[in-house]
Amino acid sequence: MFTVANILTGFNLLFGVSSIVFTFSGRIEWAVMAIIAGALCDFLDGFVARLMKQQGELGKQLDSLADMVTFGVAPGLIVFILLIISGAWDIIAINDGMLDDLWSEGTLGNNIHYWTSVYLNDLVGNNSAIYPTHFYGWYKVMPFFALIIPFLSLFRLAKFNLDERQATGFIGLPTPANSLFFASFALLIWDGFGQDNWKTVLSMTFLKDQILLTFVILFSLLLVAEIPLFALKFTTFKWQGNQLRYSFLAASLILIIALWVWAIPIIVILYIVLSVLNRVVQK
Repeated sequence: MFTVANILTGFNLLFGVSSIVFTFSGRIEWAVMAIIAGALCDFLDGFVARLMKQQGELGKQLDSLADMVTFGVAPGLIVFILLIISGAWDIIAINDGMLDDLWSEGTLGNNIHYWTSVYLNDLVGNNSAIYPTHFYGWYKVMPFFALIIPFLSLFRLAKFNLDERQATGFIGLPTPANSLFFASFALLIWDGFGQDNWKTVLSMTFLKDQILLTFVILFSLLLVAEIPLFALKFTTFKWQGNQLRYSFLAASLILIIALWVWAIPIIVILYIVLSVLNRVVQK
């Protein structure tokens, strides 16, 4: 039961739970780092299981349970918080047009904690006078659309366990890739916070509710779509047969060196595009 591979899967779960704790503590950058650490454990548990011949049904089930938390619930709650912030932006703009008031003085974590507190107070009908701004109508409902992510992740993971076509590749977007895509939005906002340059402008653009909701619906549907995507599973480390994998990894490394955290959403989109092109070429 407590094989090296299964212990790595357990750490994947722990990182996922930690991400949730960090999210509601206002430290979304730590929440994202926890998801990335979970993704590393998820990659290593499969690699170690194959290397040490520790593959089995128990490991398969443990992997799905851990993935549901780290790559389903955790990113869904990060987007939930981002939609709260996006709603605050809209409400402030409607009230007095001062978008800069979205970020009060202090750290990003303080701002997230403040607006989350306002939202949760308004959600349960406790319109406290200590908060000058209140969420109402659509802005109370909007964050719940983020829960589409864990909802469809559940079906994606169950399908993966039963679908024999996915032994060497994927049918539909893998939950780790989907999770990293949405988690990267939080990193972009963290990186652009407190600055006055293109990073701030771009991060605030990603924070718009129309853009966030569009990505939530589109990428969540990709989880269960019948689209073949390649997997980073190496049976050998030779170039022959792994050209696509090595090319993708090289391109990803270049993007990370050039753009740092801004490379993450581009890498996920590149992964989808390369998979589709590879499928077209093979036909």
